[in-house]
Amino acid sequence: MAHYAFITDGIVTEVITGIDETELIEGLDTETWYGNFRGQICKRTSYNSKIRGIYAGIGFTYNEAEDIFITPQPYPSWIREGSYWNPPIPCPIDENRYSWNEEDQAWNLVDDQGI
Repeated sequence: MAHYAFITDGIVTEVITGIDETELIEGLDTETWYGNFRGQICKRTSYNSKIRGIYAGIGFTYNEAEDIFITPQPYPSWIREGSYWNPPIPCPIDENRYSWNEEDQAWNLVDDQGI
């Protein structure tokens, strides 16, 4: 079995499990057949991320020029590197938890008290 992402206007709208990508349907490769059947662009995606960057999810972007899926951008300031977005300032690495504050462009310590 293989997995396929359906794309409208560059955004993944659905991911399905379909037939193996090496099989033909009515003489067409699976991406073409599924795409024609649904009237959408169809691209194979894989759990092990060996093709197209990462496994596609609903709301992800498909970048045709790079032939990769891209996660949704969490904040406007974050910078894309391949399929993922990274903060403009790396998160501190210590025993504490932090959350990104877009307004201040900084990592804020998360107060875990009361949890």
